[in-house]
Amino acid sequence: MYIKRHLETTIEKLNSCFKVLLVTGPRQVGKTTLLRRLAAVDRTYVTMDDISVRSLAMTEPALFLQRYKPPLLIDEIQMAPKLLPYIKMYVDEQGQNGDFWLTGSQAFELMHGVSESLTGRIGIVNLLGLSHGELIDRPAGPFVPENEFLLRRVEESPLLPMSDLFDQIWQGSMPALNSASEQDWNGYYSSYVQTFLQRDVKELAQVNDELQFYRFLCAAASYTGSMLNYAAFWLKR
Repeated sequence: MYIKRHLETTIEKLNSCFKVLLVTGPRQVGKTTLLRRLAAVDRTYVTMDDISVRSLAMTEPALFLQRYKPPLLIDEIQMAPKLLPYIKMYVDEQGQNGDFWLTGSQAFELMHGVSESLTGRIGIVNLLGLSHGELIDRPAGPFVPENEFLLRRVEESPLLPMSDLFDQIWQGSMPALNSASEQDWNGYYSSYVQTFLQRDVKELAQVNDELQFYRFLCAAASYTGSMLNYAAFWLKR
């Protein structure tokens, strides 16, 4: 079941203003699902999770753009940073608004490449988990800190019993947990954290020894709420 996202209107507006659109955000918040739902039938979809596609983008980026022509949706663009300068050249020479839609999960590394290659050519949207308004299907709109607006919102939004509010907080905002008929909360977040640590954090930190890195994270977690003595941890090794 698809839950309508409030950023759909923003994405449609940016698409008419920029040649490249980038949707960033944590893994599994629905970036690809959102863009594929909004995409027209003629927009080609490719993902950099596909090793053959990623290899072509990294080794022959010009050939990649010849094979996959805009309008194009490229998933996990941070895995093929060498493609960004070629996208810049394409949109400068022959691009039209909305030619490229990109998604990316590693914000730090990704934004560094974007700022170098696509500044002024790209509209950027940061997608997070589902909001309460999206869960109750409340229409999208700006938040106005005025009494009239706040009173109208109270009238339009049902008050949740405390038990339901706790369940919503406990369940979290990930679309997979809110749209499925059966939710394995513990299994989902265990897999999510493992993927995040093994792929994103490990790559950003350029970790070679995965076991040593895992032990460091466990030590850091044990010091939550107190000062962490990094030197003391490494001396113990």
